[in-house]
Amino acid sequence: MTRIVVLGGSFGGLTAALELRRLLGKEADVTVISDDDKFTFMPSLPWLIMGWRAPEDITLGVDGILRPKGISFIHEIVNSVDPEKSKVATANKEISYDYLVISTGPHLAFDEIPGMGPEKGHTDCTFTLGHAIKTGQTWKKLIENPGPVVIGSAQMVSCFGPSYELAFEMHTELKRRKMRHKAPIIYLTSEPYLGHMGVAGLGNSRRFFEDEFAASEIKAVVNQAIEEITPGEIRLKDGSRLPFKLAMIAPPFKGVPAVAPLGNPRGFIAVDKNYRHTKYRNIFAIGVAMAIAPPEPTPVPVGVPKTGFMTVKMAKTAAATIYSDIKGSIPPPESALEVVCLMDMGHTAALMKASPVLPPRQDSYTKKGMWAKWLKVSFEKYFLFKMKHGLSNLP
Repeated sequence: MTRIVVLGGSFGGLTAALELRRLLGKEADVTVISDDDKFTFMPSLPWLIMGWRAPEDITLGVDGILRPKGISFIHEIVNSVDPEKSKVATANKEISYDYLVISTGPHLAFDEIPGMGPEKGHTDCTFTLGHAIKTGQTWKKLIENPGPVVIGSAQMVSCFGPSYELAFEMHTELKRRKMRHKAPIIYLTSEPYLGHMGVAGLGNSRRFFEDEFAASEIKAVVNQAIEEITPGEIRLKDGSRLPFKLAMIAPPFKGVPAVAPLGNPRGFIAVDKNYRHTKYRNIFAIGVAMAIAPPEPTPVPVGVPKTGFMTVKMAKTAAATIYSDIKGSIPPPESALEVVCLMDMGHTAALMKASPVLPPRQDSYTKKGMWAKWLKVSFEKYFLFKMKHGLSNLP
């Protein structure tokens, strides 16, 4: 029986495991290893921070998703991967594999900037459930005692959407509470201009964000690298300083330590068009774990985003390729990645699309409307239903 190990229990890992079970049935032994026993619908973490969602609204038990499908779940941290021996090691065991799918997400490199992070530093974050809960507590303190807010992304970040969302959402909520004048908001980013998003913009995104920030009186500080963070102050490499009572800053991204040796100097893994490792033919990498070269050099380095939408598509392609390997059939054809993002803006929302994700493109735009907000709410409910019932075959 073919042994397939999947690292990661989020969008990519669960989709890959469920698809492999659906395609291969009992011909494969599928195991998922993750240090988190909860699936979190990460696009809703900004809503959790704002108090508009509770953790139980946007989480599911990973074992409860996998067990009914006959997929094993190991709730442990992966310490290392030995590609020569085809083994994965945790603190308690070694697991052999015939195929390995890596969907580990990013390592949040708070340590690369002194004073950054919610554990050992002075900033908040929104990329994990625990971090989002803590940021929500900081937000409540700000409501009680308002002051300057700095939201944004440090150098070497490849996910900008949540920071934009929170800037708009905090503006909306502060205005609703008639406190907006007590809490100036700065959007600080490594992007060379607003709306760059690591992909050289999405249609009219630059003008869109410039206009929306002007209307909301959100000050943009772009093309900046952070030197260090001290209590109540962000110090930039150009010598300027930004005071804050709440600072929600996305940290630099790297590959997760266990799989980083398989990748480039930042630990991201080079793959072919089917997400197969360029050296080890039985290893696949999807989502944030895989490497995508930026479309253009930027004065301050930024990464290319790999959204949940993109990651699910990668997972399905990787699973179909493994299936074709085992069955000796033709692998799926190359399919250009595209990005579709629903961005909440508090009082409204926007749909952002780029197809393919990097220019030149067939299609690229940013459009705003209440319809986009209801679409985001509906997608949240749809995807949680889909995951809860293991329906990976659905779009």
